[in-house]
Amino acid sequence: MEVRFLLGALMPKAKIKREFSAGGVVFRKEPEGVLWLVVKPKGNTRWRFPKGWIEPGESSAEAAKREVKEEGGVEAEVLGKVGNEKYFFVQDKQKIFKTVTFYLMEYIQEAEGGFSWETEELDWLPFKEAKKRLAFEKEKEILEKARELLGKGGVA
Repeated sequence: MEVRFLLGALMPKAKIKREFSAGGVVFRKEPEGVLWLVVKPKGNTRWRFPKGWIEPGESSAEAAKREVKEEGGVEAEVLGKVGNEKYFFVQDKQKIFKTVTFYLMEYIQEAEGGFSWETEELDWLPFKEAKKRLAFEKEKEILEKARELLGKGGVA
C-alpha cells in the first residue's frame, strides 16, 4: 500500500463552515435624484454596502436594519429583499462559505450618535458613482437589482 493512499484515508476532509450575514442597499430621494449609501470600513480601502452577522434570534431583515444603523449611521425601512451574495474565503485555515442577504431600504433619518467605530467613511452617491465606487462585482449587481426594484415601485 502506498503511503499517499494511506494518509489520504486517515486524514478527514476539512469541513466547510457556513456563515450568514445581512446588509442594506439604502437609498434616499433628494431634489437632484436618488442617492445610494456606501461605506468604507475602518482600515480598509474597499467601499461596500453596510452588512454584518445575523445575531441569534434575529431575522435577516432585522440584522440588515441593525447593521445599516451601526455601519451607516442611519435608520431605514426595509422595503424588500434584493438578492444574495455568496462566496468562499479562508480564515485561520478554515474554509468558509458565506451568504449575505441584501435588502432594499429607504432612508428615514440619521441615527442618534452616527455610525460606529467599524466605519471609517460613508458617502451618498448617485447610481453611476455608487456603482463605480463599490469594490465588489456582486455588490454592483445587487445595486443594479435594487435600482430596478425601486424603479418598478415594487419589491419581492
